Amino acid sequence: MKEININDIEDIFIGNAEYEDGPTGCTVIISEQGFIAGVDVRGGAPGTRETDLLKPENMMEKIHSVFLSGGSAYGLDCASGVMQFLEEKNIGFDTGVAKVPIVCGAVLFDLNLGNPKIRPDKKLGYTACLNAYENNFKQGSFGAGIGASVGKLYGLKSAMKGGIGVYGIQIDDLKVLSIVAVNALGDIVDNESGKIISGLINKKNEFINTEDEMIKNYKFAKNLFGQNTTIGAVITNATFDKAQMNKIASMAHNGFARAIRPSHSTFDGDTIFSLSTGKIKADINAVGMLAARTMEKAILNGVKNTDKILLE
Repeated sequence: MKEININDIEDIFIGNAEYEDGPTGCTVIISEQGFIAGVDVRGGAPGTRETDLLKPENMMEKIHSVFLSGGSAYGLDCASGVMQFLEEKNIGFDTGVAKVPIVCGAVLFDLNLGNPKIRPDKKLGYTACLNAYENNFKQGSFGAGIGASVGKLYGLKSAMKGGIGVYGIQIDDLKVLSIVAVNALGDIVDNESGKIISGLINKKNEFINTEDEMIKNYKFAKNLFGQNTTIGAVITNATFDKAQMNKIASMAHNGFARAIRPSHSTFDGDTIFSLSTGKIKADINAVGMLAARTMEKAILNGVKNTDKILLE
């Protein structure tokens, strides 16, 4: 087993683009040949595009891109730029009269961090695609992770920066890689040590356990809408059908549960896509387990690669 990076899975392109004045951004994943894909939405406040296509009973067998974006529902506009870019490269589903790029995506809420009028849009989606072909990708405060934050139970004054992270594993010919924009209500926990590495802090910059605080205040409902949602994707070169890819996306959420505490709240839109390039055969349970493991590590990388400064 060895660690791999985004360039080690063949036939995919991953890129970031940002509006630093937001701050907000977009991350795209592209396959010219198309991915066999699945999705699992666990959070109670999701913002997604074209996820119904990924149901096993529906016709479309492959998609060409997934985007992850800030901007809440406004960020779904990135899809127009992704579609324009793919159309210009003659990538899409052949309808007989035109090739239609199949683009799925999910958004997180970062409008509260800076200027809510600056949002990911068609131009940013297109730029992220250009950057994907120029291998322009960095972890931390870039792409969909530039406006992300964690530990927001008591608002941004007690929160820390989130970010976008990647982690991949190769075992013989099998490759599994996760990419995630970490924008959580809860804390980020290193499961091996059991220690919080980013999250809710007090005035002395000491960590406070979000779950403990929620338990102590269980009688008092808080409206935490507009502060959360972690979104990501698992990419593998193993081949599965759509039903199996949906199961792998489901299993990858175990990585969220290990590293984000709490996760999947009613105020989160936690969503994971699963993408297959279909090169080799592998056991679904082994790939699902690796999906969870890589997702957990990608979440840690997402916050470790930021400067971890307070948001206010």
